[in-house]
Amino acid sequence: MTGAAESAVARALERIGRENPRLNAFADILGDEALAQARQPVGDGPLAGRPFAAKDLFDIAGRPTRAGSSIRADAPPAARDATAVARLKDAGAILLGLTHMDEFAYGFTGENAHYGAVRNPRDPDFIAGGSSSGSAAAVGAGLVPFALGSDTNGSVRVPAALCGVWGFKPSFGRVSRAGTTPLAWSFDHVGVLAASPEDAAAALDAIQGPDPRDPAAGLERPDPLAAQLGAPLDGLRVAVAGGHFATGGLAGVFAAVRRAADCLGAQRSVDIADSDRAVAASLLITSAEAATLHFEEIRDRIGDFDRFTRARWIAATAIPHVWVARAQQFRRRYSETVRAAFGEIDILVTPATPFPPTRIGQSQIEIDGETVAVRGTLGRYTAPFSFLGYPALSVPIAGDPFPLGVQLVAAPGKDGYLLRAAARLRDRGMAR
Repeated sequence: MTGAAESAVARALERIGRENPRLNAFADILGDEALAQARQPVGDGPLAGRPFAAKDLFDIAGRPTRAGSSIRADAPPAARDATAVARLKDAGAILLGLTHMDEFAYGFTGENAHYGAVRNPRDPDFIAGGSSSGSAAAVGAGLVPFALGSDTNGSVRVPAALCGVWGFKPSFGRVSRAGTTPLAWSFDHVGVLAASPEDAAAALDAIQGPDPRDPAAGLERPDPLAAQLGAPLDGLRVAVAGGHFATGGLAGVFAAVRRAADCLGAQRSVDIADSDRAVAASLLITSAEAATLHFEEIRDRIGDFDRFTRARWIAATAIPHVWVARAQQFRRRYSETVRAAFGEIDILVTPATPFPPTRIGQSQIEIDGETVAVRGTLGRYTAPFSFLGYPALSVPIAGDPFPLGVQLVAAPGKDGYLLRAAARLRDRGMAR
């Protein structure tokens, strides 16, 4: 296996060297370290000798964790690997590099003023999405079979949808966030972007479980997810989301949702009230928590931020506390609304994004005769479920010229249901 692992890593590094100048997916390529690890025994599990990448907000021992910022470029090197990275290495997976991202994970397009835009592997003139932009592009270009990302309001699912890969945000607390740079601690998630449901399941099985370094991580190791890929979908109640989730997007997006829902046997539509307010409350809480976490950097080095991050965090520092309190009160009420809806269904089908990739530098798009902001609209369908910690999976449905992301959502702890549905969509030719 060691020789096979070294050959696989060498081939992957060759592809990265050839494609990364075009895509700008990787911030750091760890060639020497990866080859040295591949020459060691890697075991015989499903991840043994498999290359992977990690978003540049995961700590890697001996390297500064930049999180897409210039402010952290000269930070002290991390003392140890992030838990998710360490667990993948323990399972025999081999880290090839760290991927570019929106600054401090606060963005949806992957256009970083410090390090340049990550480019879509289908067409480099278009965005890859964000904030886990480099991870999505690396998987979409076939440079690695899976990569780690983070998801606060959709930062795994949005770039997965735009790059045509599988993007899995597990239930809140299923995967430790220890050793990652936080954005909004009360609903940050570690997730996986993958070339197949099998790769996503294998990676999540390796990294899930309790961790004393993250108080939000569960106390017991969850059941393995990979076994769910062969489980029947029969008996699970599938519904299409209406209301908020059936408006504000392009027609092709909703057509993809309908095709996926029909394949899964959806029999009904569910309208979750106040989901538009959930998006607003989620973004408000994100801004408030991020401004608190980064207060000293905002105070002392505001001129060193990406201009988009700078504008939002200056505004965030002025958010009245009463607004945040009201948003948290609404969050509890909305949680009850969504819990009631999932008392009658098992899987909800929604769009992942309102539109396919836009051109790099494009700030607006027209939807139903209304001009809307690209950055402020991409998380329209993903934010409500990060807000509550529900597991969600972006599935790449066939489209022309870009695949279209369809989001599957389940109740907390029912992550395996999403893999059952994913397997059906893939096996029946709906997804790549």
